[in-house]
Amino acid sequence: LKLLSKIDFPLAAPSANLYGRISPTKVEHVLNQLDQIIPYVLNGGDCNNGIESTIVGFDENSPIRIKVLSNEGGVKIDKFFFKLLILNAFKKRIPLFDTNTNSFRLIYGENDYLPSLIIDVYNDVIVIKLYSVIWCRFLTQIIEVILEELTVSAIILRLSRNTDKELNGLLDDGDLLYGKLYNPIVPFFEHGVQFSANVISGHKTGYFLDHRENRRRVGLISKNKKVLDIFSYAGGFSVHALTSGAKSVTSLDISSQALLIAKQNASLNSFIGKHITIADDAFVAMNKLIAKKEVYDVVVIDPPSFAKSKSEISLAKKKYKQLAEIGAKLTAKNGYLILASCSSRIVADSFFEMNKQGLNQSNRYFILEKKTFHDIDHPIRIPEGAYLKCGYYKFIDD
Repeated sequence: LKLLSKIDFPLAAPSANLYGRISPTKVEHVLNQLDQIIPYVLNGGDCNNGIESTIVGFDENSPIRIKVLSNEGGVKIDKFFFKLLILNAFKKRIPLFDTNTNSFRLIYGENDYLPSLIIDVYNDVIVIKLYSVIWCRFLTQIIEVILEELTVSAIILRLSRNTDKELNGLLDDGDLLYGKLYNPIVPFFEHGVQFSANVISGHKTGYFLDHRENRRRVGLISKNKKVLDIFSYAGGFSVHALTSGAKSVTSLDISSQALLIAKQNASLNSFIGKHITIADDAFVAMNKLIAKKEVYDVVVIDPPSFAKSKSEISLAKKKYKQLAEIGAKLTAKNGYLILASCSSRIVADSFFEMNKQGLNQSNRYFILEKKTFHDIDHPIRIPEGAYLKCGYYKFIDD
């Protein structure tokens, strides 16, 4: 067992106008409480100089208790360790910068060799999200690397529910770790389309970056079309469709607050089409639209995860099949139905098979034009890291 040395936090300058302020007293208290959060050393190594052959973090309250930080000999968990991994991750994202995009996922957990750690970039605001307490003691090294390599105005800390509960107020979701943030709503753009993210209290880190390329593709097929965006949340697909020249876009979500954000995101851009919002349960609202004989040239169905545990897999498959069947009824002749899943426990083959079974109920001829998966800022290193899949179904009715 080896305890890595205690570190200090960089403190944000206090200001009455700042969001997520964190106080020096609070930080000192945190550091005094973190002695239990230590990595175990496995497979030997020289413990005297901090260099081990295998280093893991142990988080007894995490669903995955062991987090492998390194299994290579001669590695020391220090600032250089984080700099190497962050720079390697950054290089993989470089092609995004040629797409008029300034928002991306810099670190995607295990897939970038830093399990349970997410770092998202929104323009010059960085959001660090922790899914395990093991990273608390390394925040200074991580922040120092970020400040050296990126232009940064503020760094925000977000915590998963379990991590927030475990820290018990030592650190809080939405704390400001560096810089100044005068507005929690941060503007950014993807493929030239303007959006905003609430980095303090928004879902996840404030926005869903993983569907970026799919949103662009939907925009390309939406020109002069009537579009329905189901489970629209903050309007990612809706706004891309509008800015690409859709005649009308209907955003459907159970959350009125999410639809307000969708409206606000749309207002950041120029468009001439009509933007309609419906606040209702998706399944109920879709059946209402079918009863009214409403059909759309482009239908996007991107639900939240239906299988957050193994016990939910069977029901999730039934729901995906049902969505495909209902979606077909809402899709106009020769229209597009785009079906997506973010359930990691539903593998891609199963998802596309459920879609096929549901669509076969329509007795319409269709082709699967394209399958898409993660954008490049969500690389897949391990099978368990793959969760996003999307199918573009084209109906041939003539």
